[in-house]
Amino acid sequence: MSLYGGFTVAEPVWSVDPRTGKPRERVAVEATAEQVDDAVRAAAAALPALAERSVRSRLLRGAAGLLEEAAADVVAVADAETALGTPRLTGELARTAFQLRAFADVVDEGAFLDVTIDHADPDAKPIPRPDLRRYKIPLGVVAVYSASNFPLAFSVPGGDTASALAAGCPVVVKAHPDHPATSELCAGLLRRAAEEAGLPADTVVLVHGFQAGVELVRHPLVAAAGFTGSIPGGRALYDAAAARPRPIPFYGELGSLNPVVVTPAAAAERAERIGTGLAASFTLGNGQFCTKPGLVLTPSGPDGDRLVEALTSAASAAGPGVLLDSRMRDSFLKGAAARAELPGVTAPVEAGDAGELSVRPGFLTVQAADLAAEGAGDLLLEECFGPLTVVVRYGGEAERDAVLDRLPGNLTATVHLSEREAEAGDGPAAALLGRLTAVAGRVLVNGWPTGVAVAPAQHHGGPYPATTSTFTSVGATAIERWLRPVVHQDTPPALLPPELRDDNPLGLPRRVDGVAQVAAASA
Repeated sequence: MSLYGGFTVAEPVWSVDPRTGKPRERVAVEATAEQVDDAVRAAAAALPALAERSVRSRLLRGAAGLLEEAAADVVAVADAETALGTPRLTGELARTAFQLRAFADVVDEGAFLDVTIDHADPDAKPIPRPDLRRYKIPLGVVAVYSASNFPLAFSVPGGDTASALAAGCPVVVKAHPDHPATSELCAGLLRRAAEEAGLPADTVVLVHGFQAGVELVRHPLVAAAGFTGSIPGGRALYDAAAARPRPIPFYGELGSLNPVVVTPAAAAERAERIGTGLAASFTLGNGQFCTKPGLVLTPSGPDGDRLVEALTSAASAAGPGVLLDSRMRDSFLKGAAARAELPGVTAPVEAGDAGELSVRPGFLTVQAADLAAEGAGDLLLEECFGPLTVVVRYGGEAERDAVLDRLPGNLTATVHLSEREAEAGDGPAAALLGRLTAVAGRVLVNGWPTGVAVAPAQHHGGPYPATTSTFTSVGATAIERWLRPVVHQDTPPALLPPELRDDNPLGLPRRVDGVAQVAAASA
């Protein structure tokens, strides 16, 4: 928004081709405060229509089907705006459709409502117990802030939107400026799916613009927010959510270094394989994954040297790539250069400008002793978004652990063990896993963190600044972010919601008087 002669003028929203830096088309205009208010109020009006679980399931399955029907157009537009490539985006679309259907399954099952009934017991100890019936209800309108690096899976039709709709919450999405046309296309599909399911189109509403995002998190009818993006942007919105007269939960995924530890035994066993695997992981998607390994602790000595040599060969062979936008490209080039100039840092493969808006991947090396002291090499312990990783050479467990002790919270932490270490059970390997568990939400053994499976057991989150909560944004339990528990005490049966009635008319799984029950009735 801008001011001309005292009048507020809506700025146009352009779709830009990152491969050329040229505008593609004018997509929309930035939403005014009044338009954000209209959007939130329209979404709030849709809340009662989402009360029926079956209609939510139809919406989610319908959205998945429409997304697949329009796959060619969606992928083409997303590629034109992000340069992520047709193969990558085709896979992301399939993942997004799968995720929508997975949440439909969660809704159909009903276990997420966590129905618990404790009948009255006048003889209970230490005091008599009243009739207590607990379940979960939707919070209300959810604000979703789209991610730059996942125009589908973490944006308009992505996990935050899918889980919020599954919980029964209407959604207002703030489009990311890197892919406004993709956002408009996907929002149209979701709104169509809502209408086909018998819901108001405004069950999902889209707004554009930086100031619209600020207005959204402050709106009194917004009950919670989900965000995937940078630490500065996420922290500003998190603080705004907390500063409201009625603070709301803000579920932000902000940034992660995703450390990797290679043990001496693992390096001795398969140094070359680990080196080439690391190169593939940190350059995947031009390093624009939130789970990119950004710090790799590798042992000093000949085995570690072999790993670095393999990494050098593989990283040198990786081609240049286009980042999501010019701002990210500039930030990456400045960040890579600043890190390379730190004392004790070397660049076996130099990351930098590859011309024609492309960047080339690279990696840095540094001795663990240069990172052990508080304040030393702080920049190396911050995420650098793009195809760059830092290899830290350590001489023993004490040096390794001194670096690990300085790490912030992370989405993932990985350890590469030898076959014998992996089979040993107790001992140093178990202690190392325990140390990594303290700093990450997902701990991997002998793998690479890039790639987050959509599964009931998944956890995509971690200690701050990886996320601002203890919840996940991927997997079935992501729905828990948008619910709150309510207990009915001594409520007459005729006034109980159907979820809490003794005859279980909705066929829900539940726990009654401490005993888990599988519903006898069908929903």
